[in-house]
Amino acid sequence: MEFDTRSPKQATEIRQAGLVAAAMSLAAERNPADITTADLARAVGISQGAVFKHFSSKEAIWLAVLDWTADSLLARLHEAVIGPTPLHALQAIFAAHVDFVMEHPGVPRVIFQDLQHASDSPLKGSVRKIMQQHRMLVTDQLKRAQVQNLLRPGTDLQAAAVLFLGAVQGLVMQAMVSGQVQSMAAQAPGVFTIYLRGIAPSVTHSIESTP
Repeated sequence: MEFDTRSPKQATEIRQAGLVAAAMSLAAERNPADITTADLARAVGISQGAVFKHFSSKEAIWLAVLDWTADSLLARLHEAVIGPTPLHALQAIFAAHVDFVMEHPGVPRVIFQDLQHASDSPLKGSVRKIMQQHRMLVTDQLKRAQVQNLLRPGTDLQAAAVLFLGAVQGLVMQAMVSGQVQSMAAQAPGVFTIYLRGIAPSVTHSIESTP
């Protein structure tokens, strides 16, 4: 006879992780606002009442999804900061973000669902924090590139960071509209090349030709 040696805390963490994963999976297929706690309960094989033993509300589940996104996405982006120059690092960050979205297409749906509301909310605050940390990472690489004279003279670093994130978000939005998330893989290199030509036209050839 086998006994479950997990502590109540461990069991709760495992169930919470399962609900977060289910929420992301369902969000990839439908509007997150239409997903109910009954849907989530069914997806993980528990009763609807049991959902509230692990999360106080449906909003708390979406907040947990965003917390997971912040930890996972930012960890992946930091790991991507490699290459012989900061521009190569920017290219790797761009590609890593695109790969993350293709692997987790439900995440942008969760993010965009709350941004359409004018009022502030905990969900919007979490999204804002993710974007701020992402922008800081990109800005740090742009500063390194500027110090190494790899950028066009007079480049506005803040504007360049905003444009970088906007390029990724544009790809994501178009992929969501078309329903073809995997198309981002083919489009992303060309989009980054155009971005790079705007801030560092003298070195685009060496970046583009890097395997």
